[in-house]
Amino acid sequence: MSDLFSDKEGGLEAPTRNPVKWKEESFLDKEKFLEESERVYDVCHTCRRCVSLCESFPTLFDLIDESETFELDGVNKEDFQKVVDECFMCDLCYQTKCPYVPPHPWAIDFPHLMLRGKSIAYKEKNKNILKRTRDNLLTSTDSLGKIVKLPLIDITYEGILNSAPAKKLLSSVTGIHSEAPWPKFEKTVQEYIPKEIKDAKEAGVTSGKVAIFTGCYCRNNETTLVNDLLKVLEHNDVEAKVMIGDKCCGMPKLDLGDLESVESSMKQNAPLLLEEIRKGYDIISLVPSCVLMFKQELPLLFEANKDLQEIKTHIFDPFEYLSYRESEGLMNKNFKTSLGNIAYQVACHQRVQNIGPKTKELLEMIPETEVQTIERCSGHDGTYAVKKETHRNSVKIAKPVAKKIDDSEPDHLTSDCPLAAKQIKHVSKNNPDTAHPISLIKRAYGLK
Repeated sequence: MSDLFSDKEGGLEAPTRNPVKWKEESFLDKEKFLEESERVYDVCHTCRRCVSLCESFPTLFDLIDESETFELDGVNKEDFQKVVDECFMCDLCYQTKCPYVPPHPWAIDFPHLMLRGKSIAYKEKNKNILKRTRDNLLTSTDSLGKIVKLPLIDITYEGILNSAPAKKLLSSVTGIHSEAPWPKFEKTVQEYIPKEIKDAKEAGVTSGKVAIFTGCYCRNNETTLVNDLLKVLEHNDVEAKVMIGDKCCGMPKLDLGDLESVESSMKQNAPLLLEEIRKGYDIISLVPSCVLMFKQELPLLFEANKDLQEIKTHIFDPFEYLSYRESEGLMNKNFKTSLGNIAYQVACHQRVQNIGPKTKELLEMIPETEVQTIERCSGHDGTYAVKKETHRNSVKIAKPVAKKIDDSEPDHLTSDCPLAAKQIKHVSKNNPDTAHPISLIKRAYGLK
């Protein structure tokens, strides 16, 4: 490593993010990727601060420690892909651990290096056909939802969910682990129509008018969540409606390395979002991954797209939004029901947005309610927890969180990421009551 950098250990500046030049020819150049990986991995090897975050780092360090030289030069570069395969793009290494991110001269961006590796692997189709088919299907979330909800298919899938032998039999064909929490698909429920709010009031950067970006999860897997959010917003005199025609935000395809599909989703969603913003509406999504896509990943992938830069400033996490209202005295604090002890797992994709513990702060405003915060990853990551080759690692990551839940025996387990909460409950021994924070707020208000 160059002596030019040796006088600066770590960095104190706030991290910055550089655009992802994924359309440049060099991005998919495997030799250049391996060269950059070698540079980054060598820094990670000498630091090792991120060893507890996910399996990418233990995988890397084991490769080094088990090599003949005990250094990176003893590792076969073809094994670098094993590190990439364990990354689920939580972004915590970049935002919370690594001291060498930009503007530090070493400019380490481990997640986006992993994205590059995933993109190269996706282009090379270096998985067998069954795994490729599985990965493409699992990440085509809206299409999968439509298929599974078709007549007869829905009944068949429900039967499989409730049959351990059937899941075990299908596991060898689908590549989905038989013990994993297979996703449930709900029929679309009747949308709640809030009352008309006249003269919606601005508060800070919020307009008091909200269009909800449903996203694939709330559209397919937990359809009642949007109604809960509509009721909470109405109770706080916020004019709210549900967007029509939105598609998956693209995060599942980003995690797969299929950036062309990410671009396709962006081109479908961006005009719809911009149309609502131009009408005076802010955007809220209940899933942190969706918010992060529009706040960070898409603006970095499509740097020249000015529409995305505008959307970035008008999309909010629901509790971030309510917190802005509360700071201006416009949040309804007339709670009817206490919630007791809440175990709150901080979702990775919310944590890295750097908005602060807004969910925790608002839940603690409910009388006779205590919130225990757990800042550890659940290991779910959408598809990581259900795939045969990574399910056991996902359980390993979730176990410390589940143990805290089991030891504290809370009245409620919650996370802004619905999948994270389900993963923790799956690993937990005590089967805790699980609900999204916005649903808990609705309960505390006494709303039906």
